[in-house]
Amino acid sequence: MAERRTLIRRTLLGRDGDPRWARPALWGLLAVTGLLYFWNLASSGYANEFYAAAVKSGTQDLTAWLFGSLDSANAITVDKPPAALWPMVLSCRILGFSSFAMLLPQALAGVGTVALTRASVRRVSGDGAGLVAGALIAITPVAALMFRFNNPDALLTLLMTAGAYFVVRAIDTTTSRAAVGWLVGAGVAIGFAFLTKMLQGLLVVPSFALAYLVAARFSLWTRIRHLLAAFVAMIAGAGWLVALVAI
Repeated sequence: MAERRTLIRRTLLGRDGDPRWARPALWGLLAVTGLLYFWNLASSGYANEFYAAAVKSGTQDLTAWLFGSLDSANAITVDKPPAALWPMVLSCRILGFSSFAMLLPQALAGVGTVALTRASVRRVSGDGAGLVAGALIAITPVAALMFRFNNPDALLTLLMTAGAYFVVRAIDTTTSRAAVGWLVGAGVAIGFAFLTKMLQGLLVVPSFALAYLVAARFSLWTRIRHLLAAFVAMIAGAGWLVALVAI
């Protein structure tokens, strides 16, 4: 019971040593972001009807859900890999096909992106800078549009931001095993980013690798081995669907 109370306290108020205002300010930022992205979410209707048709098809057929087919008979797929459609289809399978259900995962991706941005910057520059960075993401006009629309960019941004957070954690750790774990997580995130919008998901890979090579706390060869593990994870994260399609 005491451990549960401690966990709840840390979740609501932060860890010991954190500024008293930091965690309440984070919850406030996420609440405002949620209000901004969820308010009148269905006002865009079915947004990009091209992707909306694929979402509806996915609610009718599991194969269409997996491959992102425009029709439930699987005659043709959309022009992008299907990962961005998967959470929207799942939401519509649970709640029923509607504009709100389809766009719900997009808005959640926006809140997640703000939270991960804040967490990444906080580890490098402190709580205040982290909150400012998260707030800047939340109020950027193109972000507010992107996270209320059904194009692939919402999930792409979330996955790339998650990859950045994992790299920051890998750089920050002093344990080799933990660093590999965080880098593998980054590799998987970028692999799924490729399954969201192909090569656009890989644009951050050189900067991630360079940041780790320059700033990680291990020997050069250890850093190279860690990056090779991340590369294998990235190939696996993207390659399983490529292999499935090729079969």
